Amino acid sequence: MKVSSPVTRGAPVSERRQAPHSGLGARLRGNGGYSLTELVVVMAILTVVVGALTTMFVSGATAEVDQSRRLEAQQSARGALAEMRRDLHCATALAATPGVPVSSVTATVPAVCLGQTGSPISVTYATVAAGPSRWEVRRTQGAVTKTVADYLTNASPFTYTAPSSATLGKLRVDFPVQVKPGTAQGRWHLVDDVVLRNTVRA
Repeated sequence: MKVSSPVTRGAPVSERRQAPHSGLGARLRGNGGYSLTELVVVMAILTVVVGALTTMFVSGATAEVDQSRRLEAQQSARGALAEMRRDLHCATALAATPGVPVSSVTATVPAVCLGQTGSPISVTYATVAAGPSRWEVRRTQGAVTKTVADYLTNASPFTYTAPSSATLGKLRVDFPVQVKPGTAQGRWHLVDDVVLRNTVRA
């Protein structure tokens, strides 16, 4: 008796066996990745974005440093003027050419005004070049010299007016302060007339 093979309905066996492989190929073709052109475009965009962020951060840091230096320079100029006032208000004489701006003045100050005893003490304020269009103000008392102000753009900030029959002696102090000389950024001016209270009218 001849027995016939059972008939399988649906797709042929060969097709049923190839179906899983066909699906895997489709998935592999779908996960082919990025092309070289796409990678180059993405890298170019990232470079532009990172460059812009870096420039922004550097500019912000530079502005903060400049602001800090300007504030420090202004505070030191105020401190120098306050110290000059203390010395000159007590001074009995000032060595300087009257009527013209000068770079150095020397005050004769009673020792008691400086917390000492003995003979009067000479105190000198003078500008010293510290760079292009930049001067420091230094105070010298005896063998001790210290910088009291910086970033001045004027080498001769002192103008002395000798005592007269109408007024006591006085010193005009003109401190133009600028951290970046030659630019319009951060200009600041401190001007004051300091009277020598212990001088005598002529």
